[in-house]
Amino acid sequence: MSPRLGALLVAVFFASAVTAGCEDKPPPPPPAPPAASASAAPSSSASPAPGGSGSKVAAPPLPATPLALPELKVPADNDLTPAKVALGKQLFFDKRLSKDFTSSCETCHAPEKGWSDGRPLTQKVGGATNTRHTPSLFNVGYGQAFGWDGRSDTLEKEVATQWTTQMGAELPTITASIAKIPGYATQLKAVFGGDPTPEMIVKAIAAYVRTIRSGGSPWDRFEKGEKRAVGEDAQRGFELFKGKASCTQCHAPPLYTDDAFHNLGVGFDKPDRDLGRGKVASDDKLNGAFKTPSLRSISTHPPYLHDGRALSLEQAVDVMLAGGIKEKNKGLDPKVKPIKLTSKEKDDLLAFLKSLEATVAVERPRLP
Repeated sequence: MSPRLGALLVAVFFASAVTAGCEDKPPPPPPAPPAASASAAPSSSASPAPGGSGSKVAAPPLPATPLALPELKVPADNDLTPAKVALGKQLFFDKRLSKDFTSSCETCHAPEKGWSDGRPLTQKVGGATNTRHTPSLFNVGYGQAFGWDGRSDTLEKEVATQWTTQMGAELPTITASIAKIPGYATQLKAVFGGDPTPEMIVKAIAAYVRTIRSGGSPWDRFEKGEKRAVGEDAQRGFELFKGKASCTQCHAPPLYTDDAFHNLGVGFDKPDRDLGRGKVASDDKLNGAFKTPSLRSISTHPPYLHDGRALSLEQAVDVMLAGGIKEKNKGLDPKVKPIKLTSKEKDDLLAFLKSLEATVAVERPRLP
């Protein structure tokens, strides 16, 4: 892990939500959602498709792999197709998937907030506050284990977990409600060849989430020969990143993560310690270890670290430069060591991190 910023951010990946209660009876029909434009504010909901609930949204082609990113490895049982991704996008933005029709996947993963929610700690349906920060969805499809603690070994399992816990959904009940919407029923049958099931909805959402990628940043363009894409400060920052700061131990290009778990000591200074990976893996040696986030577009989704304590990228870097948190922590990752940078060097390092930001335009879908 990057000594210092090298786990820089165990900040950002599917937040682990406390299980919410589920209703025993089917929910009442939701009110018609208000219309919203593609440029609506983060809190706006997507608008219904023209022509009523029977309308079907046309499927645009799949997005190309962004510059500098590898090709996605897609599960054999959930291939990416334009129709499936378009369907998953609708479901991602639809509040009718939640227990009380007040939240959607977007509620915690808003495009304008770097696919996070801007809060130190995430909230679940009903307003209860959880114990972890909402991670970004950028490049999540490249992962091997999902959630801050890696509790899910597939993206599909993580989607189902968050749908149940974070959104409070009783999956059969919500699926039955969704199946009554002609536009969804038609698409689900066309994509999957059968009557709607929770598994179909999960697969469609996971397919869409896999297309949420960050690549083609100014730094990527610089490495491809566009020498004016970044300034000299970012170039010096990269030399620090791979050299003096040795951040590439845990944030190696091109994804800028090792997809592994490291103990930075974050949270060990609190009365109730979150054991993270150690609890999931039943391994005391991994107590306090959390997943290394990708640094791509990291500047777009503060706050940082799994408990959201770093309100800015600068604060997150400071935690790493200090060598993590040693207080009451016997398992601090040996890769995390204090390092002294001058004020100028720190500015250069931050300039490099910000050069990994890519512009990703998102148009909200029209809902059936």
